[in-house]
Amino acid sequence: MKIIAVLFGVVLICGSMVKNERPAKADNFTLEDYNGVKHSLTDYKNSKAIVLMFIATQCPVSNSYNDRMNGLYMDYSDKQVAFVAINSNKGESVEEIKNHAKDKGFRFPILKDWKNVIADRLGATVTPEIYVLNPDLEILYHGRIDNSSRADKVTSNDLRSALDEVLRSKRIAVSSTKAFGCTIKKVE
Repeated sequence: MKIIAVLFGVVLICGSMVKNERPAKADNFTLEDYNGVKHSLTDYKNSKAIVLMFIATQCPVSNSYNDRMNGLYMDYSDKQVAFVAINSNKGESVEEIKNHAKDKGFRFPILKDWKNVIADRLGATVTPEIYVLNPDLEILYHGRIDNSSRADKVTSNDLRSALDEVLRSKRIAVSSTKAFGCTIKKVE
């Protein structure tokens, strides 16, 4: 009986290790934005970095980052950093995404991941959740924007630090942080 319990434990541990592994590289994909325009990840291969941001319209944590996401876009887009947002929530319509983007003044494209294919492929589980890629689509950074949903409580600007290191051609010192926010509402 003890052997069966030990084997069962090993299977559970191994299964959870495989499930939580994240890819080292993103595969190219094509999704439509809220205007029906198709965007492929390779469209941004001439950028020094590509920032994929999984965001939501209804998540209060994601919404607490709206101004900071706009600020990051404004600060880095002229430095050849591409910003692409992805909405993978099943209950958030294209019209809702479009109205949210207009209301918040987003200048970066927001793509709809209808069946969570891209979120699942990358292992994204919450909003906001960030991936920084190089032009070869290797994942250089994965995690949070910073360490507090309240802008006045931020002590670690993780995404800014990662982007600054990429732009200085330095290895990213902290390449992974724990993203936090609302869970992505997935299609079953």
